[in-house]
Amino acid sequence: MSQTFSTADRSDLALAMGRRVLEIEAAAVAALAHRLGDEFKAAVELILETHGRVIVSGLGKSGHVARKIAATLASTGTPAYFVHAAEAVHGDLGMITRDDVLIALSNSGENDELLTIVPLVKRLGGRLIAITGNATSSLAQAADVHLDAHVDQEACPLNLAPTASTTAALALGDALAVALLDARGFGEEDFARSHPGGTLGRKLLTHVSDVMQINVPSVIMTQLVPAALSAMTQGGMGMVVVYADATNATPFGIFTDGDLRRAMARLGDLRTIAVSDVMTPNPRSIEARRLAVEAVEMMEMHKVNQLVVVDDQGKLCGALNMHDLFRAKVV
Repeated sequence: MSQTFSTADRSDLALAMGRRVLEIEAAAVAALAHRLGDEFKAAVELILETHGRVIVSGLGKSGHVARKIAATLASTGTPAYFVHAAEAVHGDLGMITRDDVLIALSNSGENDELLTIVPLVKRLGGRLIAITGNATSSLAQAADVHLDAHVDQEACPLNLAPTASTTAALALGDALAVALLDARGFGEEDFARSHPGGTLGRKLLTHVSDVMQINVPSVIMTQLVPAALSAMTQGGMGMVVVYADATNATPFGIFTDGDLRRAMARLGDLRTIAVSDVMTPNPRSIEARRLAVEAVEMMEMHKVNQLVVVDDQGKLCGALNMHDLFRAKVV
C-alpha cells in the first residue's frame, strides 16, 4: 500500500535525501585521498614519459566520466581525447597508436568492450591505466597501473545507480590531471592558450593592438575648439589627439568630452579659444604591445576613460576607450 505524504513532508524528505547523497559522495572522495600512493605516482610518470597521447575510454556512465577526464587533461597540458569503448571495437581502435596511454574506466572492471580492446592495445605496444572499483577485476589485473576508485556504497538508496562511484572516478581523474599540470609546470599563459574564448584567455592573450582604434581624430594645438569638436564628433571616440605641429607624430595633448565640459564651465564661449588652452597635456599612453587588461588597470588607476596608444618610439599608432575594452570582453 502506497504511503501518502504532504507537500511539506515530501520537501523535507527530499532535502534529507539530497544531504545524504552529498555526504556519501563527499566521504567517497575523501577516502580516495588516503588510498593514493605508489600506483598514482606510477600513473603520473607513465603519462609524462609517453611520446604519444592519452586516450580515455569507458561505457555508460563511466563513458561520460571518461569524456570529461579527457577534456580536463587536454585543457591542462596533457594531449588527450575520448574514445567510446563500443565504437573502438568497430573501427575506432585505429585511433590508438603504440605510443599512446589508454586510461580505461569501469567500476566493475569487467566491461566486455573494454576487455576486448585492452589486449589489442597492449599487443600494439600501448600502455594501460585502469580506474576501477574492483582491484581483483580482469581490467585491473591487465593494467600496467591500477587506480582504485572503490566506494563503500552508492548514494542511490537502492545502491544501484552509479553515483558515488562515478563521482570518485571523476575526482580521481581530476587529481591525475592536476598532478600532471603541476609536473609539467603548466601556467596561466598555457591555460589561456587552451581557453582563448574564456575570460582568462581574453585577459592573457588580448593585446592593446588587438582592440585599439587606428583611425584616431586629431588636430594641431593652434586650431580652435570648434575644429576640435568637429574632429571629435566625426571620430566617435569622445576624444581628439592634439599634436604640436603637423610634422610631429608624438601626442602633445588630448581633448576629451570631460575637457569640453570643464572648459565651458570655466570660460563659457569657446569659439575663439585654441585647443591648446583647454586640452589635457601629456596624455596617459600605453604601448600597443601591452596587454589590454593592463590598459584597464591604467584607466582605473588614473580614473580616465581614454588612452592614446604609442609605439616603442612614443609615436601615435592608435587610441582606445573603455567601450573598446567592453566590446572585447576584457572588462
